[in-house]
Amino acid sequence: MKNIKDLDIKGKTLLIRVDFNVPLDEHGNITEDTRIRGVLPTINHALDENAKIVICSHLGRPKGQRQEKFSMAPAAKRLSRLIDKEVKLAPDCIGPQVKAMVDAMQPGDVLLLENLRFHKEEQENDEEFSRQLAAMGEIYINDAFAVAHRAHASVVGVTKFFTQCAAGFLLQKEMDYFDRSVGNPSRPLVAIIGGAKVSSKLGALRNLMDRVDKMLIGGAMANTFLKAMGYEVGQSRVEDDLLDTARELMQKAKDQGVKLYLPVDCIVADSFDARAESLRTTVQEVPKNWMILDIGPATTTLFSEAIENARTIIWNGPMGAFEMDAFSRGTMHMVHRVAASHALTIIGGGDTDVAVHRAGEADNISYMSTGGGAFLMLMEGKTLPGVAALKEV
Repeated sequence: MKNIKDLDIKGKTLLIRVDFNVPLDEHGNITEDTRIRGVLPTINHALDENAKIVICSHLGRPKGQRQEKFSMAPAAKRLSRLIDKEVKLAPDCIGPQVKAMVDAMQPGDVLLLENLRFHKEEQENDEEFSRQLAAMGEIYINDAFAVAHRAHASVVGVTKFFTQCAAGFLLQKEMDYFDRSVGNPSRPLVAIIGGAKVSSKLGALRNLMDRVDKMLIGGAMANTFLKAMGYEVGQSRVEDDLLDTARELMQKAKDQGVKLYLPVDCIVADSFDARAESLRTTVQEVPKNWMILDIGPATTTLFSEAIENARTIIWNGPMGAFEMDAFSRGTMHMVHRVAASHALTIIGGGDTDVAVHRAGEADNISYMSTGGGAFLMLMEGKTLPGVAALKEV
């Protein structure tokens, strides 16, 4: 896969796919701009080379219709402030008016196209839409790891209409760190997998079982494993149709010498509510009408000791319902222990990313991925469509 540094971009018009799908408050103000800051190295490199920079992204889920609340205007304003340069906002992402704006650009100009998903053809990977989008640049750069798992027009289809395509610095960095953590890791390699459902991470669990030395399973998905072992888990969230699968995975771990760790105690509540009555119990004694909402202190000690000698730690998914303070202790404790580790630590986006920031430990993690879905696809051992498309040009 070529990198932007491998191409001569001096004075050229670049179409750069980024992920500016940032959170907004009710007034349309950006509340967190990590994804915008993540592509600054690529944009600044292009500015240094005096290129004309045309940026495209989506925001939210407008479902193929123009909705002003999903306009890229806040992103244009924030990017302008970050690079200390005017960033114009196009009225659309394709069409004669936009093409005229691109043709009028001077070297060093920056133009942000309007939300790609105002057109349903973007998510349909429509060929004609891809062609029109490609007309906005001479060279295509993908720096949007967070959507690299989507076979959309701006990620895959557009590459067919360029003779030169490359990865931006962020996409390259994401792929390099993933290779260091899973492809060619320093061992022992420990995976911490949490979150709500086994089904959403089944492919990742199976693939990682062939690669890791230890696997720690927490979050609601651990309930399915506990029930598969014969424990009563009350009203806890369980995927009953995957009990046999859970047993197969536990047997696979045993056969391959992978040390598999599951909760030994938990925090349970009488309802899924921040004000619910809660108590700590062992996994053998979960009350009949209660539900498991966090790992307990004995489990956090067990998990902490399991990662003590790790050289590489990869983590995707929280240990409990950490959005509620009463059930956040397990996740927060693990964040602090992972952050204090001497291992190479990779956080796989999504809720885990939120937990790390909330704990104030972002600076103590080796790398935090910008894409949950794309990271999960890599964990499943699959090739990202966006990366494959770059390699084919």
